[in-house]
Amino acid sequence: EVQLQASGGGLVQAGGSLRLSCAASGFSFDDYSIGWFRQAPGKEREGVSCISRSDGYTYYADSVKGRFTISSDSAKNTLRLQMNSLKPEDTAVYYCAVDTHCYVDYRRFRYWGRGTLVTVSS
Repeated sequence: EVQLQASGGGLVQAGGSLRLSCAASGFSFDDYSIGWFRQAPGKEREGVSCISRSDGYTYYADSVKGRFTISSDSAKNTLRLQMNSLKPEDTAVYYCAVDTHCYVDYRRFRYWGRGTLVTVSS
């Protein structure tokens, strides 16, 4: 059974940093693409970043390029998202999810963890 649990969220001032973690079990990082998503209040969920299983390529939303870094630790079954230079518009609940590909449409991801709230104050 695929299980995911995001953690590391919190309250931070604009310009600050946070590192999110996603503890994973029930699958191999070699078999799945794994990504981060977020949902701001009143907005649709959107993709933030994803690591493709097929080629290891990493994808980033334009809004986070240069500020966020995704990484995975297969030995610890952990996915991380280092978030720097945070902005108030980064405020959202952040989720990790896995599936066979880094789908553009978040709705195609079958396995989701509970989210972690990130609040960036101005």
